[in-house]
Amino acid sequence: MEVTVAMIPVFDDPRLLPIRHKVEAGERLNLNDGVTLYRTPDLLGVGWMANQVRERLHGNKTFFNVNRHINPTDVCVASCKLCAFGKKAKDPTAYAFSLEEIWERAGRGHAEGVTEFHIVGGLHPELSLDWYCEMLRGLKQRYPEVHLKAFTMVEIGYFAQRTKISHREVLERLKDAGMDSMPGGGAEIFAERVRRIICDHKLSGDQWIEVARIAHKLGIHSNCTMLYGHIETEEDRVDHLLKLRSLQDETQGFQTFIPLAFHPDNTAMEHVGKTTGFNDIREIAVSRLML
Repeated sequence: MEVTVAMIPVFDDPRLLPIRHKVEAGERLNLNDGVTLYRTPDLLGVGWMANQVRERLHGNKTFFNVNRHINPTDVCVASCKLCAFGKKAKDPTAYAFSLEEIWERAGRGHAEGVTEFHIVGGLHPELSLDWYCEMLRGLKQRYPEVHLKAFTMVEIGYFAQRTKISHREVLERLKDAGMDSMPGGGAEIFAERVRRIICDHKLSGDQWIEVARIAHKLGIHSNCTMLYGHIETEEDRVDHLLKLRSLQDETQGFQTFIPLAFHPDNTAMEHVGKTTGFNDIREIAVSRLML
């Protein structure tokens, strides 16, 4: 005789029970719920709820693409404490590829069957918006079937500042040149207190949201991200997720949310410890529940 066992967990933290009821009813979680999910010791309970949402939305499907990163330059005028990539123009190890080199590198990826080029780089003081538009046009002409996911909201802000035109005009020109969508980098953590310390040379959190809003309204979809595991609080993380959720309500323009664990090596914040595997799986679970 076959015996079946219902997989209904016993939650160790009673604070999770009202959250579980919300999740099962399809209700949205609030700031206090999110903070509880980050602070509860019952990681298995959090993961179980997140998996219920995943299966309800997607069953057993996983989505992926085959992409190659193209980073045109690591020269950057910003000096973000979180960064191990950017270099000053006078640094002898800094680089800036020519258009021909970029197209040649793209060709290598194309030969490997890529479906997408992911293009981000430093905020170079000399490369112009026209140069980047020419880069996109060249890629589209050579590899028309490959999706071009290019430029963070931070890069859009920098192009607008240098060219002295609006964010909308920058996005329209890039879209006309072949940009299909945008990655979600540069969001970091939206809390102003945190941004002043880790990335004070970048757009503010509100400006990041506004650039994403404009892009979405122009029909340019994007990803979105959150950098965690540095000096932010649990409240900062939940606030970040709620702001992304609110913009998604408005525009339906985000395709994917990517939680990014902070890697302190070779940054000005090397004293910050690395995230653990438990941190990382909790972040994925909480993000699924909040979003």
